[in-house]
Amino acid sequence: MQYKLRPLLLILMLLCGATYAQEQTDSTTEVNTDQKVSSNFSLIFGKYPKHRQGVYTTHGGDGALLSFASMQNNGEHMRNIPRFTLFFNVGSNFNKDFSNSFGIFTGINIKNIGLISKPYDSVKLKQRVYTVGVPLGFKLGDLSTGSFFFFAGGEIDLAFNYKEKEFIDGKKVGKFNEWFSDRTPLIMPSLFAGMRFSPDFGLKVQYYPQNFFNKDFKTKDKNNNSVTPYKDLDAKLLFVTLNYNFNGMPYFKVKAKRHYMKMKSGKAEIEVNY
Repeated sequence: MQYKLRPLLLILMLLCGATYAQEQTDSTTEVNTDQKVSSNFSLIFGKYPKHRQGVYTTHGGDGALLSFASMQNNGEHMRNIPRFTLFFNVGSNFNKDFSNSFGIFTGINIKNIGLISKPYDSVKLKQRVYTVGVPLGFKLGDLSTGSFFFFAGGEIDLAFNYKEKEFIDGKKVGKFNEWFSDRTPLIMPSLFAGMRFSPDFGLKVQYYPQNFFNKDFKTKDKNNNSVTPYKDLDAKLLFVTLNYNFNGMPYFKVKAKRHYMKMKSGKAEIEVNY
């Protein structure tokens, strides 16, 4: 009962102080009519939010990215090597939390994805695309501090630059890159899932069920003959990344006392939580 009476006592004290200040103002005005002194009193009641309000932005990217591929050439397994890359995997997410434990997000991300294959013992090919992607997913866990939560969803990528390098016996013998190349699909859908372990680090797995290569792609060989170099190739990508797309998440803490009362008199201000 004593705690419940404290806000009322504080109100009475400030009201008395405001009345006394007004009386002092009136007497001062009588002595010096050129000086104007004003006093006002305001009382504000409010409630602290239970979770982060509105849409907020987090920044980062996929960071260190390790790609794996399941490759077949005319139905037979093709040897390939895991591919590691750091650049350029950057992005931003736009988040909306509905509670401290559930939220959704979308955003825009630039990724460097690809594979390394060995069609023959002496030949190695490095093939990659830069994509710009738009994810749509949900988060489940401790969203107030970002210390631990699970996330999953899907993403649509647009491939805008293709690059290929060829090595024979370890020596690079050729390379080229193409903007909006027909060698891969223009649109590359994927599924992802991951976990956030702290406000700074997370782990994500992303899978591309579509063939990395366009089997219908046609080009000319050295003898100017029409060829379809990828007609027998089938490659499905999966990558694991140290994800930090949720970096910069502002710290949010639910207050133990949900309500507040602010009392203002002139420049003086008192806030009481209850």
